[in-house]
Amino acid sequence: MLLAASTTAALLTATGCGPAEQQTPTAAGLPERVRSQSIAWHDCRGGPEDTVGEQLAAAGALCGEFQAPLDYANPGGRTITIAVARRAVPDSARRLGTLVAETGGPGPSREGVALLVDGPQGGHPATAIAERYDLVGMDPRFFGASTPLECGWPTGEYLGIAQAAPVDRAGFERTVTTARALAQRCEPQRELLPHASTRAVARDLDLLRTLLGESELSYLGWSWGTYLGAVYLRMFGDRVDRIVLDSALDPRAPGADLTRETAGATAAALADWARWVAARDDEFGVGASQDAVLRGVEDTIARIAARPLLIAGVTVTADMVPGLLLTVDDSDESYADFARQVRGLTDAALGATIEPPPSLAAKLALYSDPSVLGELGFSATVANQCADRAARDVDDYFTDITAHLGTEPIFGALARHLTPCAVWPTRPAEPATTISSNHPALLIGADGDPVAPLAGQLALRQALPQARSLTLKDAFRHGVYLMDRAPCIDAAVERYLLEGELPATDAQCERESD
Repeated sequence: MLLAASTTAALLTATGCGPAEQQTPTAAGLPERVRSQSIAWHDCRGGPEDTVGEQLAAAGALCGEFQAPLDYANPGGRTITIAVARRAVPDSARRLGTLVAETGGPGPSREGVALLVDGPQGGHPATAIAERYDLVGMDPRFFGASTPLECGWPTGEYLGIAQAAPVDRAGFERTVTTARALAQRCEPQRELLPHASTRAVARDLDLLRTLLGESELSYLGWSWGTYLGAVYLRMFGDRVDRIVLDSALDPRAPGADLTRETAGATAAALADWARWVAARDDEFGVGASQDAVLRGVEDTIARIAARPLLIAGVTVTADMVPGLLLTVDDSDESYADFARQVRGLTDAALGATIEPPPSLAAKLALYSDPSVLGELGFSATVANQCADRAARDVDDYFTDITAHLGTEPIFGALARHLTPCAVWPTRPAEPATTISSNHPALLIGADGDPVAPLAGQLALRQALPQARSLTLKDAFRHGVYLMDRAPCIDAAVERYLLEGELPATDAQCERESD
C-alpha cells in the first residue's frame, strides 16, 4: 500500500508527524479544477437493488462524488471519481467536527456512516458520537461507487490462490500458474495499478477534507482502516484531531505479505473454538476435549489429502481446508455455526454423504456457482497490496512455506502463500510508508485477534508513542468497538472522541459477563 516521490514534491514537516517525509502537493498545490470543486450532495439511493444506498438514506445520509488525480505526482493529468457519503450532525450547535469512518478491507466504506448510526448486525449504534459529529464514509479509489479497477477475475479462480495452502512443490506451482494468469488479466489496467496504494487513498482523504472545508478530521478505522489511518497520520498529522484505530494491522505488514505472520494467531483462534466445542460435545459431536477436537481436524485434513471430497458439486482438496477453517468471531452463535461446518467436513471425509450446512455451502459456492463468479473487488484489493510494497521473489514463498511446516502445520502455508503481486505487471510507484507519529491516538483490539495478531498491534503502539492501547482480554475476534460486549472499550472510545480524553495508561479490558 504506497506511492513514489514526485518531481513537484515538497519537504513538509507537520506537527505531530514525526520526521519530515517527501510528499506530493497539498490541496493548495493542485489544479484549480480539483481544489475548487464542490460536492453536489444527492439521495444515496441509486435504484431498487442499491441496498447500500437504502441503508445510507435510512441513516439520514446524502451521497456525492469528487474528482481526484489518478497520479498525485501529475496532478494536472487524468482524474478519477471518489464516492462519499455524509450525514450531518442533527444539532449543529453541538457539533464537534467531522468524523471519517473507514470499515476496512480495503473495500467500500460509505456504509460506515450507517454502521455508526444504526450499529452493525448483532452490535449497537454509536448514538452519542452520531449526535456530535458529521459522519463521513468514503469508498477508497477503485472500490464501491468510486472509479473501478476490475481485471475480470472469476471468484473461484482467485480463491484458488488466495485460500490455497500448498505444502508440496506441485501444489505451489499450481498457485504460481494461477497467479500469473490473474496478473495477466490486469495488464490492460497498467495505467491504474501503481496508483492503487494506501498513500494515494490518504491523499484522496486529505483532498476530501479540503472540499468539506475542514481544517482537521477525526477518524475511526477498523482493520485495513487502521493502516489507512496510520498512513494519513504519518503524511498529514497536522490535519488530524482525534483518531481511533480498531484491530490494528502491523504497520510493517500491509502489502504482498500481509498475512505472513498470522498463522500462530489463527491456530490459537482454532484452539479456542476447540475448547468451546469440546464443552458441548453432546450437541456437536466433534470431540470431548480440546486435544481430541484438534486431532480430529488434523485427521480430516489427512483424509482429504488422501481422497479429495466432492461436496455440493465442488472438489474439496487438502490445500483448501485451512481456508475453510478460518474464524473471525468468537461469539457462541459464530462458534456453533463453525462447529456444524467442521462436522460436515469430518463426516464427508469419513465417507458419509452430507447435506452441507448453509454457511459451508455458501463458502463452497464461491468456487463454482456462476451467479457469484464475478469480480467482487478482489483485483482492486490485490492492486492495493501490490502498490503498497513490493513482493519477494517467487521461490522465496515456497522456501518460507516449507521452513515453517513443522511449527505451523495447518495455517502456515495459507498465511505465507504467494499472491499475484509476485508476478505483477507493475512496481510500486514509491517506497512503503514507515509509520511514526507523536500525535495522540487510541488503539483498541482483541488479544486473540486471528486477522490482526496482537504482536502487530503492539508494533503500531511502539510507532505511536503518544497513543494509548486498550486490549480486550481472552477475545478471539476481529473488530471490537460496537461489535462486542466490551463496555470498557465503548466507554473509552466515546470519552476520547467526545471529550478528547485518552486513558491514562495502556490497559486490558474485560468482556461483559453473560
